[in-house]
Amino acid sequence: MTQPLPPHVEVAGLTKRFGSFTALDDVSIRFAPGCFHALLGENGAGKSTLVKCLMGYHQPDGGSVAVDGREIGIANPRTAHALGLGMVYQHFTLVPSMTVAENLYVGRDLLPQVIDWRSARAEIDAFMTRMPFRVPVDARAEELSAGEKQKVEILKQLFHGRRFLILDEPTSVLTPQEAEDMLGLLAGMAKTKALSVLLITHKMREVLAFADEVTVLRRGRQVTGGAVADFNAASLAESMVGATAFEATTKRDGARKGGEEVLEVVDLTADGDRGNRALAGVSLTVRAGEILGIAGVSGNGQRELVDVLCGQRHATGGVVAVDGEPYHARRGEMRDHRVGILPEEPMRNGCVRTMTVAENLGLHTFDRPPIARGGFWIDHHVLREKAKALIARFNIRTQGPDAPVTSLSGGNVQRLVLARELDRAPRLMIAANPCFGLDVAAVAAIHDELVAARNRGAAILLLSEDLDELLALSDRIAVMFGGRLVYETGIETADVGALGRHMAGDGAEAA
Repeated sequence: MTQPLPPHVEVAGLTKRFGSFTALDDVSIRFAPGCFHALLGENGAGKSTLVKCLMGYHQPDGGSVAVDGREIGIANPRTAHALGLGMVYQHFTLVPSMTVAENLYVGRDLLPQVIDWRSARAEIDAFMTRMPFRVPVDARAEELSAGEKQKVEILKQLFHGRRFLILDEPTSVLTPQEAEDMLGLLAGMAKTKALSVLLITHKMREVLAFADEVTVLRRGRQVTGGAVADFNAASLAESMVGATAFEATTKRDGARKGGEEVLEVVDLTADGDRGNRALAGVSLTVRAGEILGIAGVSGNGQRELVDVLCGQRHATGGVVAVDGEPYHARRGEMRDHRVGILPEEPMRNGCVRTMTVAENLGLHTFDRPPIARGGFWIDHHVLREKAKALIARFNIRTQGPDAPVTSLSGGNVQRLVLARELDRAPRLMIAANPCFGLDVAAVAAIHDELVAARNRGAAILLLSEDLDELLALSDRIAVMFGGRLVYETGIETADVGALGRHMAGDGAEAA
């Protein structure tokens, strides 16, 4: 049976306001059937607003959306689905206890009161014979790898007749091989006009390797676009931020083996939130003046390792030492050993939401001179003046030291935490996905500061799900899988294929 072509989608002069703020300003893009179109922009550039207008979550204040030449108002996601538009989100939406077949079928907008599973299964089997990739339809979703889950999310959209797919950061939880495999398959389907793809990503490599067309948004406006072949990574990044100032200014001093041992972890074990064994004998060392990068697909013990090292989770076994002394991540130990923490979710794990910018910047020093007087009296003038200096030094965009920390953007919250931690010249820095979800300017600034700290002699443990980030910053890279470190390599000999195989658990042996 011949499959219908993907819909021809066109937005013309699309504008969306939230009060006095214009989130989307006169944007026009044409998506031809079979396109593989990338959408780039900093956080707050208007990407999410645009796709939410396409999917019916927002109603535009100006402009129009046309599907197959007919202007139409998309009132809600069900209307978008009926037009053949679907969205694959960054985080999985599958029901873990259901099988792949059940997840495919129950994704319908309208379900019968009684499901005839025999005919449903026949429909699914016939559908799967037309798909270029396979997944075990009788397996429960919780048994699948991250790559298989992402494929099921895509299959679910296609099974329900959606041929224009919006993908929101679809490779953030995949190994390099899984990401390349999935995007390659989608690009192949786009070439045969089996579907159209609108890809939202921060990864320039994915855009240049798989997309045919690109649009760049900045501050709600469309600043450039066209064939991907007419751009390179530098020109796209410059278009996103409007200048070349985002480029890192601090250069690495070259790969190092490091100096004296600062952090030592020996046979560390810890349980996860559900009582399962999350860390199963982790051993590592980080030396002064080096960055040890930890790679791995989310859910392999990285979060629990950071929790233990930050004092938010109890270890069930093993030893942690800093500068040769036992370390239990108590506040006094962190102060005495100058341990800095840059968490993945700084607003949840690194800030007090009810406090001001100045108070959050002073969390480590509020009870010490010159801010504290007499052991208990806080000199708020000194606190604010110190905050002003850090705001200027780290370019934290805020209304001032007395502004609530909740008024800051995600990138500026991360800058605040980084400023606070670097202010005490840390000997050890633990950074967990420090740039997750940030735009290229914020990423470059944070990378710049981490490299500068490393060059000054700090020992840095960097856990990241972005392999490009690890390859750019690390002196050594270790791979975490199943709660263990299973592979390690120096940056000079690092191979993306080998790292990806170990991240997937293929042939991994304890390092």
